[in-house]
Amino acid sequence: MMLNNLPKSNDKVFEQRTTAALQMSLFRFKRKAALKLQNPRLLQITFHTLRHWKGTMEYHKTKDPYHVKKVLGHRSMKSTEVYINIEQAVFEEDENDEFIVKIAETRDEIKALLEVGFKYICEKEDLMYFKKRK
Repeated sequence: MMLNNLPKSNDKVFEQRTTAALQMSLFRFKRKAALKLQNPRLLQITFHTLRHWKGTMEYHKTKDPYHVKKVLGHRSMKSTEVYINIEQAVFEEDENDEFIVKIAETRDEIKALLEVGFKYICEKEDLMYFKKRK
């Protein structure tokens, strides 16, 4: 979200193409963001941190470890398991969480609920139940 809010001169986040130039660009960005937001932890972000974030968010979005494996270019599913564990720790559903529950009967209703972030829960008596955190 922070990256999207920054002013852009083009579609790329980092304009340089060499590794050294990319690392310097990331360093400048981190320093500027850390000062502006008064958050020194931003200085700890690396390209590997961004890769972990991408893998974790892809798994959270799709719940498909094979998709994450393909996106990240892993040879072994064992490497991909790291992102599953991170996702489960970060997005752990607490029993006390409050949810909005919706019921859908038609394909259009199902599509509309999925498009706004509802998760399929179960089907009972020809009704499909979906939930989303408040």
